[in-house]
Amino acid sequence: MLSLGFILSIVTVGIWTYLLLFRGFFWREAPQAAPEVARESWPEVVVVTPARNEADVVGQSMAALLAQDYPGTIQIVLVDDDSSDGTAQAAERAAAMSKTRHRLTVVKNAALAPGWTGKLWAVNRGLSEAAHLAPNAQYVLLTDADIRHERGSVRQLVARAEQGGFKLVSLMARLKTETLAERALIPAYIFYFQKLYPFAWVSDPTHKMAGAAGGCMLVERDALNAIGGIAAIRHELIDDCALGKAIKSQGPIWLGLADGVASLRGYPRWADVWMLVARSAFTQLGFSAGMLAVATVSMFATYVLPTLLTLCTVGTARLLALTAWIMMAFAYQPTLRYYRLSPLWALALPLVASFYTAATIDSALRYWSGRGGQWKGRLQASRHLEEGDA
Repeated sequence: MLSLGFILSIVTVGIWTYLLLFRGFFWREAPQAAPEVARESWPEVVVVTPARNEADVVGQSMAALLAQDYPGTIQIVLVDDDSSDGTAQAAERAAAMSKTRHRLTVVKNAALAPGWTGKLWAVNRGLSEAAHLAPNAQYVLLTDADIRHERGSVRQLVARAEQGGFKLVSLMARLKTETLAERALIPAYIFYFQKLYPFAWVSDPTHKMAGAAGGCMLVERDALNAIGGIAAIRHELIDDCALGKAIKSQGPIWLGLADGVASLRGYPRWADVWMLVARSAFTQLGFSAGMLAVATVSMFATYVLPTLLTLCTVGTARLLALTAWIMMAFAYQPTLRYYRLSPLWALALPLVASFYTAATIDSALRYWSGRGGQWKGRLQASRHLEEGDA
Protein backbone atom coordinates (compact mmCIF):
# COMPACT_ATOMS: atom_id res chain seq x y z
CA MET A 1 0.00 0.00 0.00
CA LEU A 2 1.36 3.40 -0.97
CA SER A 3 2.15 5.73 1.90
CA LEU A 4 0.71 9.22 2.15
CA GLY A 5 4.22 10.68 1.94
CA PHE A 6 4.89 8.83 -1.31
CA ILE A 7 1.61 10.00 -2.85
CA LEU A 8 2.23 13.61 -1.83
CA SER A 9 5.75 13.46 -3.22
CA ILE A 10 4.39 12.32 -6.58
CA VAL A 11 1.95 15.24 -6.46
CA THR A 12 4.76 17.75 -5.91
CA VAL A 13 6.76 16.35 -8.83
CA GLY A 14 3.63 16.52 -10.98
CA ILE A 15 3.05 20.15 -10.05
CA TRP A 16 6.56 21.19 -10.99
CA THR A 17 6.55 19.12 -14.16
CA TYR A 18 3.46 21.04 -15.25
CA LEU A 19 4.96 24.41 -14.27
CA LEU A 20 8.26 23.75 -16.03
CA LEU A 21 6.88 22.29 -19.24
CA PHE A 22 3.25 23.26 -19.69
CA ARG A 23 2.82 26.78 -18.28
CA GLY A 24 4.16 28.78 -21.18
CA PHE A 25 7.77 28.34 -20.01
CA PHE A 26 7.11 31.44 -17.86
CA TRP A 27 10.21 30.84 -15.78
CA ARG A 28 12.57 31.29 -18.76
CA GLU A 29 11.65 34.93 -19.42
CA ALA A 30 14.48 37.41 -19.96
CA PRO A 31 14.63 40.95 -21.38
CA GLN A 32 14.38 40.98 -25.17
CA ALA A 33 16.10 43.60 -27.31
CA ALA A 34 13.66 45.78 -29.21
CA PRO A 35 13.67 45.36 -33.00
CA GLU A 36 15.45 47.90 -35.17
CA VAL A 37 12.94 49.91 -37.18
CA ALA A 38 14.11 52.32 -39.88
CA ARG A 39 11.63 55.17 -40.35
CA GLU A 40 11.75 58.58 -41.95
CA SER A 41 9.18 59.83 -39.49
CA TRP A 42 8.09 58.56 -36.10
CA PRO A 43 4.55 58.79 -34.71
CA GLU A 44 3.69 61.30 -32.03
CA VAL A 45 3.43 59.88 -28.51
CA VAL A 46 1.53 61.35 -25.59
CA VAL A 47 2.54 60.26 -22.10
CA VAL A 48 0.01 60.23 -19.26
CA THR A 49 1.32 59.90 -15.71
CA PRO A 50 -0.88 60.01 -12.60
CA ALA A 51 0.93 61.26 -9.51
CA ARG A 52 -0.23 61.36 -5.91
CA ASN A 53 2.36 62.51 -3.36
CA GLU A 54 5.37 61.61 -5.52
CA ALA A 55 7.54 64.69 -4.89
CA ASP A 56 10.56 62.58 -3.95
CA VAL A 57 10.74 60.79 -7.31
CA VAL A 58 8.64 62.65 -9.88
CA GLY A 59 11.42 65.07 -10.79
CA GLN A 60 13.66 62.16 -11.81
CA SER A 61 10.94 60.38 -13.76
CA MET A 62 9.84 63.50 -15.64
CA ALA A 63 13.43 64.50 -16.41
CA ALA A 64 14.01 61.05 -17.89
CA LEU A 65 10.92 61.31 -20.09
CA LEU A 66 11.85 64.80 -21.24
CA ALA A 67 15.35 63.54 -22.14
CA GLN A 68 14.08 60.72 -24.37
CA ASP A 69 16.09 60.06 -27.51
CA TYR A 70 12.96 59.81 -29.63
CA PRO A 71 12.89 61.21 -33.18
CA GLY A 72 9.19 62.05 -32.98
CA THR A 73 7.28 64.39 -30.70
CA ILE A 74 6.48 63.52 -27.09
CA GLN A 75 3.85 65.39 -25.11
CA ILE A 76 3.80 64.54 -21.40
CA VAL A 77 0.77 65.09 -19.19
CA LEU A 78 1.33 64.75 -15.46
CA VAL A 79 -1.87 64.61 -13.41
CA ASP A 80 -1.40 65.90 -9.88
CA ASP A 81 -3.92 63.75 -8.04
CA ASP A 82 -4.60 65.88 -4.96
CA SER A 83 -1.00 65.74 -3.74
CA SER A 84 0.00 67.49 -0.53
CA ASP A 85 3.79 67.29 -0.88
CA GLY A 86 4.73 69.54 -3.80
CA THR A 87 4.50 66.91 -6.53
CA ALA A 88 3.43 69.41 -9.19
CA GLN A 89 6.22 71.83 -8.29
CA ALA A 90 8.87 69.10 -8.45
CA ALA A 91 7.67 68.11 -11.93
CA GLU A 92 7.63 71.72 -13.11
CA ARG A 93 11.20 72.23 -11.90
CA ALA A 94 12.29 69.26 -14.00
CA ALA A 95 10.53 70.73 -17.03
CA ALA A 96 12.14 74.13 -16.50
CA MET A 97 15.61 72.53 -16.58
CA SER A 98 14.92 70.50 -19.72
CA LYS A 99 16.39 71.66 -23.03
CA THR A 100 14.67 69.13 -25.32
CA ARG A 101 11.75 69.67 -27.69
CA HIS A 102 9.54 67.35 -25.65
CA ARG A 103 7.02 69.16 -23.47
CA LEU A 104 5.47 68.59 -20.04
CA THR A 105 2.06 69.84 -18.95
CA VAL A 106 0.95 69.53 -15.33
CA VAL A 107 -2.77 69.43 -14.66
CA LYS A 108 -4.76 69.20 -11.44
CA ASN A 109 -7.22 66.37 -11.05
CA ALA A 110 -10.84 66.95 -10.13
CA ALA A 111 -12.59 65.34 -7.16
CA LEU A 112 -12.95 61.57 -7.47
CA ALA A 113 -16.03 60.70 -9.49
CA PRO A 114 -18.45 57.93 -8.46
CA GLY A 115 -17.63 54.51 -9.89
CA TRP A 116 -13.91 55.18 -10.45
CA THR A 117 -10.80 54.02 -8.65
CA GLY A 118 -8.43 56.83 -7.80
CA LYS A 119 -5.60 56.05 -10.19
CA LEU A 120 -7.85 55.46 -13.19
CA TRP A 121 -9.74 58.69 -12.52
CA ALA A 122 -6.41 60.52 -12.68
CA VAL A 123 -5.47 58.68 -15.88
CA ASN A 124 -8.82 59.65 -17.37
CA ARG A 125 -8.12 63.30 -16.55
CA GLY A 126 -4.76 63.02 -18.25
CA LEU A 127 -6.23 61.42 -21.35
CA SER A 128 -8.79 64.19 -21.56
CA GLU A 129 -6.02 66.80 -21.48
CA ALA A 130 -3.99 64.78 -23.97
CA ALA A 131 -6.87 64.86 -26.43
CA HIS A 132 -6.44 68.65 -26.62
CA LEU A 133 -2.64 68.81 -26.47
CA ALA A 134 -1.90 65.96 -28.89
CA PRO A 135 -5.04 65.08 -30.86
CA ASN A 136 -3.01 63.33 -33.56
CA ALA A 137 -0.80 61.20 -31.29
CA GLN A 138 -0.82 57.59 -32.46
CA TYR A 139 0.29 56.11 -29.14
CA VAL A 140 -0.42 56.76 -25.48
CA LEU A 141 2.24 55.79 -22.95
CA LEU A 142 0.71 55.11 -19.55
CA THR A 143 3.49 55.14 -16.99
CA ASP A 144 3.81 55.78 -13.27
CA ALA A 145 5.45 58.75 -11.57
CA ASP A 146 7.98 56.49 -9.84
CA ILE A 147 9.21 54.84 -13.06
CA ARG A 148 12.44 55.92 -14.73
CA HIS A 149 12.79 55.36 -18.47
CA GLU A 150 16.26 55.17 -20.00
CA ARG A 151 16.85 57.48 -22.99
CA GLY A 152 15.91 54.93 -25.64
CA SER A 153 12.83 53.58 -23.88
CA VAL A 154 10.08 55.29 -25.90
CA ARG A 155 11.83 54.61 -29.18
CA GLN A 156 12.11 50.91 -28.32
CA LEU A 157 8.48 50.68 -27.20
CA VAL A 158 7.24 52.28 -30.42
CA ALA A 159 9.60 50.15 -32.54
CA ARG A 160 8.24 46.96 -31.00
CA ALA A 161 4.65 48.09 -31.46
CA GLU A 162 5.26 49.07 -35.08
CA GLN A 163 7.25 45.96 -35.98
CA GLY A 164 4.78 43.53 -34.40
CA GLY A 165 1.56 45.38 -35.08
CA PHE A 166 0.84 45.32 -31.34
CA LYS A 167 -2.05 47.31 -29.91
CA LEU A 168 -0.34 47.35 -26.52
CA VAL A 169 3.31 46.90 -25.54
CA SER A 170 4.01 46.60 -21.83
CA LEU A 171 7.20 46.14 -19.84
CA MET A 172 7.49 44.85 -16.30
CA ALA A 173 9.77 47.46 -14.73
CA ARG A 174 12.86 46.28 -12.90
CA LEU A 175 12.16 46.69 -9.18
CA LYS A 176 14.75 47.56 -6.56
CA THR A 177 16.58 44.78 -4.72
CA GLU A 178 18.84 46.75 -2.41
CA THR A 179 17.70 45.78 1.09
CA LEU A 180 17.50 42.30 2.60
CA ALA A 181 13.71 42.33 2.39
CA GLU A 182 13.81 43.33 -1.28
CA ARG A 183 16.38 40.70 -2.20
CA ALA A 184 14.38 38.01 -0.44
CA LEU A 185 10.91 38.95 -1.64
CA ILE A 186 10.89 41.07 -4.81
CA PRO A 187 12.21 38.47 -7.30
CA ALA A 188 9.48 36.09 -6.12
CA TYR A 189 6.89 38.82 -6.74
CA ILE A 190 7.96 38.92 -10.40
CA PHE A 191 8.17 35.12 -10.57
CA TYR A 192 4.61 34.73 -9.29
CA PHE A 193 3.35 37.38 -11.72
CA GLN A 194 4.97 35.52 -14.62
CA LYS A 195 3.39 32.30 -13.42
CA LEU A 196 -0.07 33.89 -13.27
CA TYR A 197 0.34 35.63 -16.63
CA PRO A 198 2.87 33.71 -18.72
CA PHE A 199 4.31 36.33 -21.05
CA ALA A 200 4.42 33.95 -24.01
CA TRP A 201 0.70 33.30 -23.66
CA VAL A 202 -0.09 36.99 -23.25
CA SER A 203 1.87 37.79 -26.41
CA ASP A 204 0.26 34.96 -28.40
CA PRO A 205 -2.71 36.40 -30.34
CA THR A 206 -4.37 32.97 -30.41
CA HIS A 207 -4.26 32.52 -26.63
CA LYS A 208 -6.96 33.95 -24.38
CA MET A 209 -4.46 34.95 -21.67
CA ALA A 210 -4.06 38.73 -21.38
CA GLY A 211 -2.18 40.98 -19.02
CA ALA A 212 0.06 44.00 -18.70
CA ALA A 213 2.37 45.72 -16.23
CA GLY A 214 0.96 49.04 -15.12
CA GLY A 215 4.25 50.89 -14.77
CA CYS A 216 4.85 50.93 -18.52
CA MET A 217 2.09 50.44 -21.09
CA LEU A 218 2.28 51.85 -24.62
CA VAL A 219 -1.23 51.69 -26.09
CA GLU A 220 -2.36 52.39 -29.63
CA ARG A 221 -4.76 55.28 -29.28
CA ASP A 222 -7.31 53.91 -31.74
CA ALA A 223 -7.47 50.64 -29.83
CA LEU A 224 -7.95 52.51 -26.55
CA ASN A 225 -10.76 54.54 -28.08
CA ALA A 226 -12.32 51.39 -29.54
CA ILE A 227 -12.83 49.84 -26.08
CA GLY A 228 -14.44 53.04 -24.81
CA GLY A 229 -11.33 54.61 -23.34
CA ILE A 230 -10.09 54.10 -19.82
CA ALA A 231 -13.70 54.35 -18.62
CA ALA A 232 -14.15 50.76 -19.78
CA ILE A 233 -12.12 49.59 -16.76
CA ARG A 234 -12.86 52.49 -14.39
CA HIS A 235 -13.77 50.28 -11.41
CA GLU A 236 -10.85 47.85 -11.72
CA LEU A 237 -8.21 47.67 -8.98
CA ILE A 238 -5.85 45.47 -11.00
CA ASP A 239 -6.21 47.95 -13.82
CA ASP A 240 -3.17 46.95 -15.87
CA CYS A 241 -4.29 43.39 -16.47
CA ALA A 242 -7.86 44.57 -17.04
CA LEU A 243 -6.58 46.97 -19.70
CA GLY A 244 -4.50 44.22 -21.28
CA LYS A 245 -7.57 42.03 -21.54
CA ALA A 246 -9.68 44.80 -23.04
CA ILE A 247 -7.05 45.83 -25.58
CA LYS A 248 -6.37 42.23 -26.63
CA SER A 249 -9.94 42.12 -27.88
CA GLN A 250 -8.80 44.68 -30.48
CA GLY A 251 -5.61 42.94 -31.59
CA PRO A 252 -2.30 41.45 -30.44
CA ILE A 253 -0.51 42.68 -27.33
CA TRP A 254 3.00 42.09 -25.97
CA LEU A 255 4.38 41.82 -22.43
CA GLY A 256 8.01 41.43 -21.40
CA LEU A 257 10.69 42.14 -18.82
CA ALA A 258 12.43 45.50 -18.92
CA ASP A 259 16.08 46.39 -19.02
CA GLY A 260 15.68 50.13 -19.50
CA VAL A 261 12.60 50.77 -17.38
CA ALA A 262 13.10 50.72 -13.62
CA SER A 263 11.25 51.64 -10.45
CA LEU A 264 12.60 54.60 -8.49
CA ARG A 265 10.68 53.55 -5.40
CA GLY A 266 11.70 50.53 -3.40
CA TYR A 267 10.03 48.37 -0.80
CA PRO A 268 12.87 48.41 1.74
CA ARG A 269 11.03 46.90 4.71
CA TRP A 270 9.28 43.57 5.05
CA ALA A 271 6.10 45.48 5.90
CA ASP A 272 6.32 47.41 2.62
CA VAL A 273 6.22 44.22 0.56
CA TRP A 274 3.50 42.84 2.81
CA MET A 275 1.30 45.85 2.00
CA LEU A 276 2.13 45.57 -1.70
CA VAL A 277 0.58 42.10 -1.63
CA ALA A 278 -2.19 42.73 0.90
CA ARG A 279 -3.49 45.69 -1.11
CA SER A 280 -4.67 43.68 -4.11
CA ALA A 281 -4.16 39.93 -3.62
CA PHE A 282 -7.76 39.24 -2.62
CA THR A 283 -8.92 41.31 -5.59
CA GLN A 284 -6.93 38.95 -7.82
CA LEU A 285 -8.91 36.10 -6.27
CA GLY A 286 -12.21 37.75 -7.10
CA PHE A 287 -13.00 38.37 -3.40
CA SER A 288 -13.80 34.66 -3.13
CA ALA A 289 -13.25 32.72 0.09
CA GLY A 290 -13.20 29.54 -1.96
CA MET A 291 -10.46 30.86 -4.23
CA LEU A 292 -8.52 32.00 -1.17
CA ALA A 293 -8.63 28.43 0.16
CA VAL A 294 -7.54 27.05 -3.21
CA ALA A 295 -4.68 29.57 -3.46
CA THR A 296 -3.51 28.79 0.08
CA VAL A 297 -3.46 25.04 -0.52
CA SER A 298 -1.82 25.51 -3.92
CA MET A 299 0.98 27.67 -2.54
CA PHE A 300 1.60 25.17 0.26
CA ALA A 301 1.65 22.18 -2.09
CA THR A 302 3.82 23.92 -4.68
CA TYR A 303 6.47 25.59 -2.53
CA VAL A 304 6.39 24.30 1.04
CA LEU A 305 5.44 20.64 0.70
CA PRO A 306 8.52 19.57 -1.33
CA THR A 307 10.77 20.85 1.45
CA LEU A 308 8.75 19.29 4.27
CA LEU A 309 8.59 15.92 2.51
CA THR A 310 12.31 15.99 1.79
CA LEU A 311 12.99 16.49 5.48
CA CYS A 312 10.32 14.18 6.89
CA THR A 313 10.10 11.17 4.58
CA VAL A 314 12.51 8.41 3.61
CA GLY A 315 13.36 6.28 0.62
CA THR A 316 11.64 6.88 -2.70
CA ALA A 317 9.25 9.44 -1.23
CA ARG A 318 12.19 11.57 -0.08
CA LEU A 319 13.90 11.22 -3.46
CA LEU A 320 10.76 12.36 -5.27
CA ALA A 321 10.26 15.30 -2.91
CA LEU A 322 13.90 16.31 -3.34
CA THR A 323 13.42 16.15 -7.10
CA ALA A 324 10.48 18.56 -6.83
CA TRP A 325 12.56 20.88 -4.62
CA ILE A 326 15.38 20.87 -7.18
CA MET A 327 12.89 21.57 -9.99
CA MET A 328 11.57 24.53 -8.00
CA ALA A 329 15.05 25.93 -7.42
CA PHE A 330 15.92 25.39 -11.08
CA ALA A 331 12.81 27.27 -12.27
CA TYR A 332 13.70 30.25 -10.05
CA GLN A 333 17.23 30.69 -11.41
CA PRO A 334 16.41 32.90 -14.45
CA THR A 335 14.58 35.35 -12.20
CA LEU A 336 17.51 35.48 -9.79
CA ARG A 337 19.90 36.05 -12.71
CA TYR A 338 17.69 38.88 -13.96
CA TYR A 339 18.09 40.54 -10.57
CA ARG A 340 21.79 39.62 -10.37
CA LEU A 341 21.30 37.72 -7.12
CA SER A 342 22.92 34.57 -5.79
CA PRO A 343 21.31 31.30 -6.94
CA LEU A 344 21.22 30.29 -3.27
CA TRP A 345 18.24 32.59 -2.77
CA ALA A 346 16.18 29.77 -4.31
CA LEU A 347 16.56 27.90 -1.02
CA ALA A 348 14.46 30.58 0.66
CA LEU A 349 11.55 30.20 -1.77
CA PRO A 350 9.43 28.01 0.59
CA LEU A 351 9.69 30.67 3.32
CA VAL A 352 9.03 33.45 0.79
CA ALA A 353 5.94 31.60 -0.44
CA SER A 354 4.70 31.34 3.14
CA PHE A 355 5.15 35.10 3.52
CA TYR A 356 3.13 35.80 0.37
CA THR A 357 0.43 33.36 1.39
CA ALA A 358 0.06 35.00 4.80
CA ALA A 359 -0.11 38.44 3.15
CA THR A 360 -2.83 37.14 0.82
CA ILE A 361 -4.85 35.91 3.78
CA ASP A 362 -4.39 39.34 5.37
CA SER A 363 -5.65 40.89 2.14
CA ALA A 364 -8.91 38.95 2.57
CA LEU A 365 -9.18 39.93 6.23
CA ARG A 366 -8.71 43.59 5.32
CA TYR A 367 -11.44 43.35 2.72
CA TRP A 368 -13.86 41.65 5.09
CA SER A 369 -13.18 44.30 7.74
CA GLY A 370 -13.77 47.17 5.31
CA ARG A 371 -10.11 48.15 4.81
CA GLY A 372 -9.52 46.60 1.39
CA GLY A 373 -7.30 48.04 -1.33
CA GLN A 374 -5.83 50.76 0.87
CA TRP A 375 -3.39 52.79 -1.17
CA LYS A 376 -2.20 56.37 -0.68
CA GLY A 377 -4.97 57.18 1.74
CA ARG A 378 -7.83 55.64 -0.25
CA LEU A 379 -9.83 52.51 0.48
CA GLN A 380 -10.52 51.09 -2.98
CA ALA A 381 -11.90 47.61 -2.26
CA SER A 382 -14.40 47.09 0.49
CA ARG A 383 -17.68 45.28 0.81
CA HIS A 384 -18.84 48.21 2.94
CA LEU A 385 -18.26 50.74 0.17
CA GLU A 386 -20.73 51.49 -2.55
CA GLU A 387 -19.39 51.56 -6.09
CA GLY A 388 -19.45 55.33 -6.11
CA ASP A 389 -17.19 55.50 -3.07
CA ALA A 390 -14.36 53.42 -4.55
